[in-house]
Amino acid sequence: MTGERDLVLTRLIDAPREKLYRAWTEPELLKQWFAPAPYSTPHAELDVRVGGANSVVMRSPDGNDIPCGGVYLEVVPNQRLVFTDAYTSAWEPSGKPFMTVILTFEEEGGRTRYTARVRHWTTEDRETHEKMGFHQGWSQCADQLAALAARL
Repeated sequence: MTGERDLVLTRLIDAPREKLYRAWTEPELLKQWFAPAPYSTPHAELDVRVGGANSVVMRSPDGNDIPCGGVYLEVVPNQRLVFTDAYTSAWEPSGKPFMTVILTFEEEGGRTRYTARVRHWTTEDRETHEKMGFHQGWSQCADQLAALAARL
């Protein structure tokens, strides 16, 4: 079920879910696919546990850094990751919560049904994210994720 504040990307990826989960939870792997090219990901710190913080930086082609941080709310290895930008490290509220990301990795005959559900705080936030290029950007990143998983 998709709510009015959700944006959803679902893909059937030809890789076991363990590889996709690793690509989301190991910093050196995440840096290889997380930002839609030609953007890059020069920095990734991930404390993958409930309450653990993540700090990821995307860099635009012209050198502008875009910080992406938050806290993990749920961690089920190889099955589910939930994190939000509503908090920073140590459960400190962030300045402007924007979204909670719910990732699921479902085994499907040796492949993985990968779903990224991005739940926004407001309908306006969802609309903003959509206008920023959610569908194109997250689709491109899913392609990059699939390509990395094929090499693991």
